[in-house]
Amino acid sequence: MYKESCIFICMSSYLDSFLEYLAYELNYSKRTIKTYKEAMGEYQKFLNTFHYSFLKIDREQANQYKSFLVNKNYESKTSSLYLSAVRSFYRYLVEIKALDDNPFSHIKNPKVVKKLPNFLNKSESEVLFQEEKTNNDLEFRNEFIVQFLYATGLRVSEACNIKLSDMSFSSATIKVMGKGSKERIVFYKACDPKLLDTYLKEVRPRILNGIQSDYLFVSKTGRLTTRSVEKIVAGYTRHKNIKSRVTPHTLRHTFATDLLDSGADIRSVGEMLGHESLSTTQIYTHVSADRLKEVYQRTHPRK
Repeated sequence: MYKESCIFICMSSYLDSFLEYLAYELNYSKRTIKTYKEAMGEYQKFLNTFHYSFLKIDREQANQYKSFLVNKNYESKTSSLYLSAVRSFYRYLVEIKALDDNPFSHIKNPKVVKKLPNFLNKSESEVLFQEEKTNNDLEFRNEFIVQFLYATGLRVSEACNIKLSDMSFSSATIKVMGKGSKERIVFYKACDPKLLDTYLKEVRPRILNGIQSDYLFVSKTGRLTTRSVEKIVAGYTRHKNIKSRVTPHTLRHTFATDLLDSGADIRSVGEMLGHESLSTTQIYTHVSADRLKEVYQRTHPRK
């Protein structure tokens, strides 16, 4: 028991320095670092289960960890991410000369099964964006948030971090800090200008009621959290009688799918979404292809 405790303390020391390395040397986002920490916690469970020392893992045991993840019925994406985190940890240990070799360097990630993104169809979009007259400031704000998310295709975390100083009203653009602290320019001109103007000049100040906030999305206590925005989107879509579950990410998927369906090229859409790789954006082409197939089968006279 004492030996295992010492190994755990020793690993915790290395893990702390690894997470600092990710934050300050590689400039990883807080969210990514949190995920890596979760992944390493799962790896520690594996080590404790089989009484392995993290500094004495061989390739066979590394492969055993891959099976350990699969047997826990994680989604392939989660298993792949957790395995990548552990591989990065051992790469770091080699770099600081705590180990000579990385036992995970030749262990391939489980094949990720790509799911088609959930998006709103045309009829759902039409219902969602039908304006309703309201004298309730929070209801007005909620309508603005839903429209803004669809108009920009932003991740909910990105949208919640927007400050008024990030917005250029002359060019209808926003400076957005995306994944990996990478900055990009996002357009918001598709958002109803009257809705935006009324929110900024009248509704937002009334909601804040004297509280100071630099952020675009606000509540009565200040800045809105991502969880609050998720609840707002879910509640707003239920109010519109949309049966399918809608999240901020659903609006982002709808943004991308609608752009591609309207003729936008995939590389431009990927840049607007802040994707690092074109392959991440390519999943939307499958959605568009499915739509084309449905239209073809429904309308071609000799199908």
